[in-house]
Amino acid sequence: MLKGFKDFLLRGNVVDLAVAVVVGAAFTAVVTAFTEAFLKPLIQLVSGGGELAGTFVVNDVEFDYASFINAVITFLITAAVIYFLVVLPLKTISERRRRGEESGPAEPTDVELLTEIRDLLREQRRGAGPE
Repeated sequence: MLKGFKDFLLRGNVVDLAVAVVVGAAFTAVVTAFTEAFLKPLIQLVSGGGELAGTFVVNDVEFDYASFINAVITFLITAAVIYFLVVLPLKTISERRRRGEESGPAEPTDVELLTEIRDLLREQRRGAGPE
């Protein structure tokens, strides 16, 4: 059971996914810092500046619409970068492969397949030995 879990964790997809999550979180933090430092003050400046810029007050309750606009801009920048740097190139590669313009992942050779079968048979013999 633990061997299966270890194999699952060490598969390329899980590691790639973990790296993508970490890089995505770091990138989102950079975009958030940018929008907080530069765009939110611009939104507040455009909405009149001063202490209550980017907000409105109703019955002594403050509504901070500048923060909401800032969050939407952060989302749009992050989504655009992910689309143009990840989704679009992968989509282009996939379409090229489908049309046959670009080769897909290399198929294993006969020698590689036979070596893998041999190794699996050895593992099975070791596991089925006398107990």
